[in-house]
Amino acid sequence: MRRDAGAKTRTRRVSETSKNQPAGFLSRRSKRTQWAALVILSAVLAALLEWAAIPAGFLLGPMAVAITAGTNGATIGVKRPVYNVAQAVVGCLIARSVTPTILATFASEWPIFLGVVVAVITASSLLGWLMSRWNVLPGSTAVWGSSPGGATAMMLMAEAFGADARLVAFMQYLRVVMVALAASLISRIWIDASAGGGAGAPWLEAVAPGALAQTIALAAFGSWLGHLSRIPAGPLILPLIVGAVLHVSGIATFALPLWLLAPCYAVLGWRIGLSFDRAILHHARHAFPRILASILVLLVFCGGLAVLLNRALGIDPLTAYLATSPGGMDSVAIIAASSNVDLPFVMTLQAVRFFMVLICGPTIARYAARRAMANEAS
Repeated sequence: MRRDAGAKTRTRRVSETSKNQPAGFLSRRSKRTQWAALVILSAVLAALLEWAAIPAGFLLGPMAVAITAGTNGATIGVKRPVYNVAQAVVGCLIARSVTPTILATFASEWPIFLGVVVAVITASSLLGWLMSRWNVLPGSTAVWGSSPGGATAMMLMAEAFGADARLVAFMQYLRVVMVALAASLISRIWIDASAGGGAGAPWLEAVAPGALAQTIALAAFGSWLGHLSRIPAGPLILPLIVGAVLHVSGIATFALPLWLLAPCYAVLGWRIGLSFDRAILHHARHAFPRILASILVLLVFCGGLAVLLNRALGIDPLTAYLATSPGGMDSVAIIAASSNVDLPFVMTLQAVRFFMVLICGPTIARYAARRAMANEAS
């Protein structure tokens, strides 16, 4: 496969430059101290956000603290098995909301679902191609960074194609953060406008032991099988599918108390936040305004699609916006579960988009990347 030698050279320069950057004060602290600070500050900020009735405060609070830690030299990270289990628990949360009507919804409105998905993929690919053509980022990096696929999958594909994986990671995770913040703020505004907010679920709510045992078993098995399958986001997708089938058929019920969900939300937030570091920010600082602008353009475009869904089908604005939000399916699921929306509709559209990107995304990105590289060579 052809590689972009210029991108390789730039990557080496970034590595050399990052060695000369200040390590950050956290790098001089022990990992135990770093974890203690991360957990305590995350708990405080999450509690404040929940007190302010911000949806998904247990995700956004830890994410914000982790971004601060990552850019100040943190040397800790979330282990893959822990991250897989957290994804699986969120998969169980989504599965619990699936009812037989979700299949009828997709069957009756599949042209709408496919049309929205194709529009989002086309818009994101066009933005990436334009950023590459205008030399905002080197080589094919902008194309891979703008692709609405899973962040990890897109980073691996980008590296195999010779793009700068560090910048791709920056673009992908920045978009996840922006989507989560925008969706949470819009959820907060809509809750204020329509329902006036509401109290969160109690920490010690009554839970059926059998339902809790089934949830834990599915999360454990699903995270293990999802990891073995090597499907992008497999630990999220497989428990979602299996759990939905079991729930719709009445074979199993699931219990997800807050004391189980909150740590899983925090793990997801930490995983995203700790992916940011000073080297990535140093390399991206010149292109940051235009990268941010491209993400905002995509968010506005998806907001326009949400308006069309609201006007054409009568879907409430918050459901439509969360359904069309690009990327971050797990974070969107958490925000949707914390809001008064049609969760099956949101997750049906998100899942359709995810699988279409999984199937078609790499091909589209490779094609756009070749065009961008050809333009750069000419």
